Amino acid sequence: MAERTHGFAGYEPRPLEIIDTTLREGAQSSLMHDHAKYAFGTDDKIEIVRALILYGVKFIELFSPSVHPKERDDLAALREARDELITQTGYTFLLAHVRCHPDDVSEAIDAGVDGLNLFFGTSLLSRRHSHGSDLDEIARRARDLIESIRRDHPHLILRFSGEDAFRTPLNELYRVYDSIAPLVDRLGVPDTVGVATPEAIRVRLLQLARRYPNASWEAHFHDDRGFATINALTAIDAGARYINTTVLGIGERTGIPSMTALLFNLYVSGRHRLLDGYRLTESYPLNVLVADKLHMLVNDKEPVSLTNRTHTAGIHQKAVLNDPATYEAHPLDRFGVTEAEILLGPLSGWNVIHYFLREIHYLGLDEETAREITAVFKERVLAIDSVDRPAELLLRIAVEEFDLKPSTPPSPRYTDVYQNFDPASLRPQRPARERMPSAFSRG
Repeated sequence: MAERTHGFAGYEPRPLEIIDTTLREGAQSSLMHDHAKYAFGTDDKIEIVRALILYGVKFIELFSPSVHPKERDDLAALREARDELITQTGYTFLLAHVRCHPDDVSEAIDAGVDGLNLFFGTSLLSRRHSHGSDLDEIARRARDLIESIRRDHPHLILRFSGEDAFRTPLNELYRVYDSIAPLVDRLGVPDTVGVATPEAIRVRLLQLARRYPNASWEAHFHDDRGFATINALTAIDAGARYINTTVLGIGERTGIPSMTALLFNLYVSGRHRLLDGYRLTESYPLNVLVADKLHMLVNDKEPVSLTNRTHTAGIHQKAVLNDPATYEAHPLDRFGVTEAEILLGPLSGWNVIHYFLREIHYLGLDEETAREITAVFKERVLAIDSVDRPAELLLRIAVEEFDLKPSTPPSPRYTDVYQNFDPASLRPQRPARERMPSAFSRG
């Protein structure tokens, strides 16, 4: 095993620790198969790990090396990439997600991981149809294995999770956790198949905390019911310090909480103490990095996205031209979404057409002409083919049919763009051009 460069004993956990599992849970996403990618390449993994470390993530979960020889080889490359950044970013721990099986554990330790995320299915369905062990055997096998790891490798970070914990009755979970809780750094409560509700999570975590008052809790939620993010927020409120996320929320089936969506919601709700150490302005670039590797756009359900600052309805577009805060309630610029986008199309009003032609392309026209151009544009825009673009159609109408000529662009008064997200701000309002969304879509 390669020599360890640092240990968990010297690390003081923050109020909220993200355990990012993009390269484990995220790699199980059907999106990989949709795009015939099947796995992140080694270079992809290195880029993602470096980005996560620079973002402020201290715990990164990877596959067990026993899954595939490539996972073992890649882990060595990721350790090297991590070690290059240690002096700048401090601790970052690489964790292997492993079964409670001696061979899995041995291979992960030999590969040089910093910790083991151990799991064993505890629900009746898991016991009957997965591994076939009863509760007493699960507890015995897990305890014996963890005791041997503690004896032989005392510096490893250890977590134990009863897989499918929310379909495991509480008294049965106690039978497994009672003997294991004193031996591990964290106990996990995974909602493996996405059945839990916020209320069920709150109740269960409070019950577990009463029985194991000294335990640290790690939560893992799937989005089968669309509850993953709210369940994660509820778990934090109920005392969970460690939350599993992925970039963009990708994962098995419908995925798990998006890291940036979770942090964004904590920020909006004023839970700033929990955001210590995370470089929030890098949120959108991180989302774009992973989306690009999946050959897709940032999902339109991801809060930290350009979609969340894109406007199509004419009444919205007009208001946003006057003050973005009218239809942009959240400070997305602080999460790296520094542009907004207005989509030209059949819903666009004459105000936006006027602004686009005059302020973006410097064509000389009055409001009446803008209204006339808008009427022609609306008649034709639905009939354009896939290779044409609304913006191109609009410019052709303005130049070729209305004979508009460009004027000399004015000298800018300001070099930066002001987004007024605070209606009570005492800062002076700048002219419209400096306060407007900074991009018009060609799509």
